[in-house]
This record gives sequence, C-alpha cells and structure tokens, in this order.
Amino acid sequence: MHTRHSIYCILPPHVLTKIAQNGTSVQQEKAMQTIVATEQLRGRRRGIDSMASFSMPLGGTNNKQRTIYDAKTGSGLPGLLVRAEGGPLSADAAVNEAYDGSGVTYDLYSNIFHRNSIDGNGLKLDSTVHYQKSYDNAFWDGRQMVYGDGDEDMPVEHRLFNRFTIAIDVIGHELTHGVTQNEANLAYWDQSGALNESMSDVFGSLVKQYQRKESAKDADWLIGAGLLSSNVKGVALRSMKAPGTAYDDPVLGKDPQPGYMKDFINTTQDNGGVHMNSGIPNHAFYVIAYNLGGFAWDKAGQIWYKTLTDKLTERSTFQDAANLTYQAAGELFGSGSMEQIAVKYGWAEVGLTVDTGIPVPVPTTPPPGSVSIPGGGCLEQIIRGLGLAGPTKPSGK
Repeated sequence: MHTRHSIYCILPPHVLTKIAQNGTSVQQEKAMQTIVATEQLRGRRRGIDSMASFSMPLGGTNNKQRTIYDAKTGSGLPGLLVRAEGGPLSADAAVNEAYDGSGVTYDLYSNIFHRNSIDGNGLKLDSTVHYQKSYDNAFWDGRQMVYGDGDEDMPVEHRLFNRFTIAIDVIGHELTHGVTQNEANLAYWDQSGALNESMSDVFGSLVKQYQRKESAKDADWLIGAGLLSSNVKGVALRSMKAPGTAYDDPVLGKDPQPGYMKDFINTTQDNGGVHMNSGIPNHAFYVIAYNLGGFAWDKAGQIWYKTLTDKLTERSTFQDAANLTYQAAGELFGSGSMEQIAVKYGWAEVGLTVDTGIPVPVPTTPPPGSVSIPGGGCLEQIIRGLGLAGPTKPSGK
C-alpha cells in the first residue's frame, strides 16, 4: 500500500487561529511561531519518502521497543537518545510520560487487538520531547512522535497549555495516526479526514481507559484532559460524550465540534473541518460503547478496529463507516446480535441510518451526554482563518 506522508497535530488549527486573534501579544506571537514551525516541518517532510524511517521494523518480533530522544528545544529529529527500552527512570517528567504513554499504547494494541506495534510488523516507537522552544503542539510525522513543552517556560499569566506529554490519550491519539496510515490510509480531508481524526480519538480514549482499567460508563470520554492550563475555561480539547462542550474560553474560543449530522460543518478550513466534524463519529462510538457497557475495548473497540484494518478505504465517508461498523459487528458477534443492534442505534443517535434496508428510528432515551451541540497544512489553514487569503481546496482533491 502507498502510505500518505503527513504531519498530524493534536492541537487543531482553529484553536491556534483563535489564539492569534484573541490572545495577549505574547500568546499571539507564540501561536504564530507554532504555526510557522509546524508548516516548515510539513514542507520539509513533503520531500521525504514516507516509507523511510528512523524506526526500522524489528523483523516481525513482538518485543516492545521504545526510544525517547531530547531535541533540547531545537528542531533536529530525532535528537539525543535519553531513554531506551528497559532503561532507568529519568529525572525528566516528559521523558517518562512519553516512554510510559507509548508503552501503554503498544500494550493496548498488542494485548487487546493482537497487533504487533503501530505498523503491525514490530515498528520501534521513537519519541522526541522538548521539540523547539515553547512549541504548542504534539504530532505524528509518519515516522515518530514529537512533543512540544507547551507554555511551561512562560509567565504563569500567559500559560494556555501544559507540556504535551501530560495526557496519555494525546499519545495514543497520535500513535493511532500511524496505525491508520498503515491500514485504511484515510485521506486527510473532508469526511475521510474527520474519520481519520475520529479513529485517533477513539483509540486514544481507549488507551487512557485501558491504563486506568475504566469501564465505558466510568470513563470521562475527554481528549486531552490536563493539557489546558488553569487559565483556560475548559476541561480538554474535545469531548466524545458531549461534542462542543470541552472548552468555552475568551482566548481559545468555544469548542466548535458538532455531535450530529444536522450540525455538520461545511468549511474549507482545517482540511474541510477534520478536527471539527470528527465529533460526529466520536459521539456515535461513545453511545455504542456506553450502551454495550463493560470495557469499551472488548466490544465497541473490537468493532472499530476490524473496521479500520479490514473495511475502510482511503475516501470512506461517515455513511461508509456506519455501514461497515454494522457489518463488522455482525461478523464479530453475529447478525442481529446485541452488539450489531447497538451499532445501528449508535449511528442513528447522530443522525445516520445504517444501510440495512430497514429504517432506524432515533432512540427516544439517549445515554447521558447525548445533547445537540450546534455546529457553528497548518500555516495555510491559519492564514485563511485569519482572513489573510481566500479559501482554497486542499491539494489532492
């Protein structure tokens, strides 16, 4: 399979746009620095073969191999090796968080989904911490994980983000982009791009739940809880339980995610709204997992994993995802099973009818959090968001 090479950032461009518009002069300058730095990296990566890697497969072995590097606030990747697999605990919290988070992600995929690392063939898990100075993002670049330090070196009153290794679901989210890259290879724009983002949120949330051994009904279903500083009026970057409610802040703006198809956002920003409209399949997964109960990875997670690895293709839509998860549920748990019915009603809750030839009514009593939230390259996207250039279609359409 040809694997698309891209930079997948955890912090959506619309958030950086808002900071560049609404923040203090210090915050605005920092947001623009992050935007430019990310786009420069994206430009450099376009000229590199996506199949080349710092992290070579380990010949199909099932041994966890993590390596953590320190960029020492520079841009060189991977940086200085500071902790290898089995190495002692570091005095640096970011190093340990990157090490532990990639380990739990590996364990979830290995123990629950029987997957041999991110590529399915024993890929080493390389991570770089302390990328650039005060870099407000974390990303998977097609080869490895990279984490900025957020605003930890700024005066307290200007801080918006903590270090980007602090939230384990962020780590699981970004590493899952590597899984998607090696499987369905969902094109990163419009609905296929929103599915790409949603898959990362789903499995990122499962990584956190797996670490905590939480049931679907006990989980918070937040993505990036702990990442926002105490200056921000919000709890996380996104909520799968109630899309659109994660934050409402004078600087960051209001969480724009819709949770229902009727509120789908048609936009040229953010590659067609990939970080926004992902709230719709996110909420469908939450509803399904909540209704099935138990650990979310046992049933809903298995359905989503089979769909990602066996069924979705490059340009799959939300309707495709609904139909294919329904098929996967039937194959895994039986036609007409409780699991398959839960999938059907989960998608109905967000406004999509599974194509089975039988009309599906929206449930009259949705699970907690099922409330209607009206909808409302980084540098290129941010410039358009600031009104400095006319909107254009993403390349490759």
